[in-house]
Amino acid sequence: MADKSAHKERTRARILDEAAQALRIGGTEGVSVAALMKRAGLTHGGFYAHFASRDDLVAHAIDRMFQDSSAMLDHFLRDRPGADGLAALIDYYLSEQALRMAGQGCPLPALTGEVPRMPAAARTRFERGMEAFRDRIALALDAMRRPEPQALASSALAEMVGAMALARALSDHSAALDLLGAARSRLKLRLGLA
Repeated sequence: MADKSAHKERTRARILDEAAQALRIGGTEGVSVAALMKRAGLTHGGFYAHFASRDDLVAHAIDRMFQDSSAMLDHFLRDRPGADGLAALIDYYLSEQALRMAGQGCPLPALTGEVPRMPAAARTRFERGMEAFRDRIALALDAMRRPEPQALASSALAEMVGAMALARALSDHSAALDLLGAARSRLKLRLGLA
């Protein structure tokens, strides 16, 4: 029985990983249950053994994406002092590598424009993930003794997300890199990290 349960969890995780990538790349319109199950190497009929509906899948995939974001934040902020970790996070988040990793990257730049049209459960999970991301930045700013760390974290997160979303929208790769570079340097200067 334990093997069957473990297999079901692995299958569910595979479906969620595929859905998370599809959401990052194509938004909610990019999540076709039949295509998703095919990419996961599963039959369409097996979908309902794991999720009640497509909307249920989208909500859980958003949770999955923010688990990835949490791991990224841990990598940069858990074991480094506030300023060092925050500077490294900004450098990575606004990097060419992150620009190229739209299918694996932070869900905030990919989905922010779509959230108002998502089902309530998905919106709630997105908002919770965004708040958790902002709160981790605020903790780093608080450790640096910056005034009003929550407000400053909200502003910093908005700048990071907006810069990445705009850079991904540009067809000129050099212009996208210039935009990210300017955002990276100005944000670090504004936060006292330069």
